[in-house]
Amino acid sequence: MMEDLPIDTSHPAVREYLALVRLQVLTPLSLLINIATLMVCTFVLDPNLGDISKLYPSSISPKPSMIAVFIVAIYIGQVGYCVLLVLSRKPETKQALIKGCGYPLVFANWMMAFWAIAWILQAFLLSTICLGIMLVLLLYANIVLLIYHAPTSKRPLDVAFIHAPLRAFLLFPLGVMFAYSLFVTLGLTWSPGEPQHYARGQWPGFAVMMGVNVIGLLIVITRRDIVWCAAATWICASVWSQKPKPYPVFLVVVMFTILHPTALVASTLWVWLRGRRRRTGPIALPPDDEDHPTGGPAGERPAREVDTEALWG
Repeated sequence: MMEDLPIDTSHPAVREYLALVRLQVLTPLSLLINIATLMVCTFVLDPNLGDISKLYPSSISPKPSMIAVFIVAIYIGQVGYCVLLVLSRKPETKQALIKGCGYPLVFANWMMAFWAIAWILQAFLLSTICLGIMLVLLLYANIVLLIYHAPTSKRPLDVAFIHAPLRAFLLFPLGVMFAYSLFVTLGLTWSPGEPQHYARGQWPGFAVMMGVNVIGLLIVITRRDIVWCAAATWICASVWSQKPKPYPVFLVVVMFTILHPTALVASTLWVWLRGRRRRTGPIALPPDDEDHPTGGPAGERPAREVDTEALWG
């Protein structure tokens, strides 16, 4: 059918335009399906997503209400992404949307919808697989954006509606949900009626929270990433807010709740002070007198001899 069109579909500009049109249809559709699925699984079905989480507490289980707020923030960012997808005019923005994160984001929204269904059905192995695929897709999209379409202050809308939502979306499976679903699959949980067994799986939980947050802390320090800092801090708070928690896990998440914003502020101040020192530079002292044997000041021409006889005749 494409060959019958009176245009050259092999031309790069035409192919780019067609790819953008496909994304303008598929991205809002995938987001709508994602939102609709989670709303049904949250407000219509019983037990809902939060109830299933309460049935399987673990050493790293987050507070459902805080995760719900985090997901709403991701949705708001993706709505802005869809608006930018339609209204974008800059070639750099279009390249970032098409080649940077277009189709991985579409598939990630589908995977999140499938995860919600699997979680409701308590098919935790399928839930873990969906979260793992989502994690790989979002990790790939963020790496491509960082390398080939790096955020810049010249295009603030790209930073706000492309880079920020994709990075926050990545923290959803990476920060806690993939590991939590894996813990439930492996049986590292306890019965809600037996809170005395809350220490089950504490050391795997400690290792997961420590590893993920150390990586996040390095990213916050080296890149001064506000979105990563805010998302990681919120996820850490959601973990220690859900009680009871074994002491090693509780200590780690509370520590990184404080460390992430502190590291961001310290790194920003350090870069600002270094930049100010470079702008000021060393003070240039005037050269010594011995560099000018004539005794005149630096840069002044020597006095010229005047022929008095020729001057007065």
